[in-house]
Amino acid sequence: MSTTDSAAPLTADVVLIGAGIMSATLGLMLKELQPDLTIAIFERLDVAAAESSDAWNNAGTGHSAFCELNYTPEKPDGSIDISKAIKIAEQFEQSKQFWAYLVEKYQVTGVTRFINHIPHLSFVWGPKNVEFLRKRHAALTQSPLFQGMEFSQDQAELERWMPLVMDGRDPQQPVAATRMDLGTDVNFGSLTRGMFTLLQEKPGVSFYFHHDVESIKRKEDNSWRVKARDLTTDEKVKIRAPFVFIGAGGGSLPLLIKSGIPEGAGFGGFPVSGQWLKCINPEVIARHHTKVYGKAAVGSPPMSVPHLDTRVINGKRELLFGPYAGFSTKFLKQGSYLDLPLSVKLSNMRPMIIAGLKNLPLTKYLINQVRQSPEDRLAALREYLPEARAEDWQLETAGQRVQVIKKDAKEGGVLEFGTEVVAAADGSIAALLGASPGASTAVSIMVGLIQRCFTESARTPAWQAKMREMIPSFGQNLNDNPQLVAQLRAHTSTVLGLNEVVAE
Repeated sequence: MSTTDSAAPLTADVVLIGAGIMSATLGLMLKELQPDLTIAIFERLDVAAAESSDAWNNAGTGHSAFCELNYTPEKPDGSIDISKAIKIAEQFEQSKQFWAYLVEKYQVTGVTRFINHIPHLSFVWGPKNVEFLRKRHAALTQSPLFQGMEFSQDQAELERWMPLVMDGRDPQQPVAATRMDLGTDVNFGSLTRGMFTLLQEKPGVSFYFHHDVESIKRKEDNSWRVKARDLTTDEKVKIRAPFVFIGAGGGSLPLLIKSGIPEGAGFGGFPVSGQWLKCINPEVIARHHTKVYGKAAVGSPPMSVPHLDTRVINGKRELLFGPYAGFSTKFLKQGSYLDLPLSVKLSNMRPMIIAGLKNLPLTKYLINQVRQSPEDRLAALREYLPEARAEDWQLETAGQRVQVIKKDAKEGGVLEFGTEVVAAADGSIAALLGASPGASTAVSIMVGLIQRCFTESARTPAWQAKMREMIPSFGQNLNDNPQLVAQLRAHTSTVLGLNEVVAE
């Protein structure tokens, strides 16, 4: 996909900065809600979805809380808090509904290019962790969103579920797993590029690839002037719009700061990089058909939850293990080492220092991860694959994430591990900060943004009706409606081609 216009229009209704899954989702939703909207999309790279949305930079797990143990923390009294898991499961159902709507409306073919049916497993060892998993399973299966989740400690059954994980394992080691057959793998890069292709075919949409946004300034009439530079010709492009969305992944924070809105004051970012071990032995790849998630190490960020992960990338089966966390001062994989130091301002210095001091275990963890040798990485892999051989795996660089640091009246500064929308009071500009489970919950995040930034339009009967058409569960609580959960899952699974498990 290339730039569609050599000269920018003077105005647009909406400017989207960053050609990732968030901008693609928001752009398509707005064009469905109001087809006559004009939209201009700016991207620093020359292709869409090349940073956090790219398949090799993104975990690709359809994050539905089926297997991610960090979404179900254990409370001090020993009970399991499933509130976050329920929220994320509902959000992913909304994503599938919107994708199914697009597939049906636009007769998108080759659905499995971006989503595939791959079971989600959680795997633990040790008596304490086995008991945690048992309690987690008991708590989650009270919800209709987690009906069908299986729990097992039976060696023979676990060998059927995940033969590679059980091969060579000490039979005396207490182990347990849960399995949710409904799990998915999503190629968010392919999905994002497909969504932008749909947008490109609509009237009033302009793309500006290889353009670096240099300034965002509020004008007297409360519109925004966005100034970008063509990185090929060095020409400047200026465009004015009443609404701007900053969805530039790790690059969102510097642009939010440049906007000067008071709501963005005090926000900082802590970059975390990652690496994968990629399996290069087809025989090993052929023996694993699931996503197996474990427990994160103490002090590690949620994006570092270890997983042995069947992926489908560009139509090919892959097997990854990781991610191994690292540290870089870049905010984007193709960013600058000056990103972090240049993001430190007087307004966010105190929260960043306080959050840093309070997260020393995380800093220590990242330092240890950076210092890991190939032998250390192999040892971590062998906790999940006891018979893993070094020659079957090679190291690959994953994506760059920026965790949110923000002011807190009580704590002074806190480090957040989720996603956060920061919007001006008048709703004229919004930025998305943070990381996991971002892409999987893009639809619900953008629904919330539309309700917040297009308040009057979002309340109209026309927009409400269209929302329900795009997302049938819009405005309803799925956790309280087992019949609706079953009905919608049956529909989306059929439309999205999720009734067959990959390679099983």
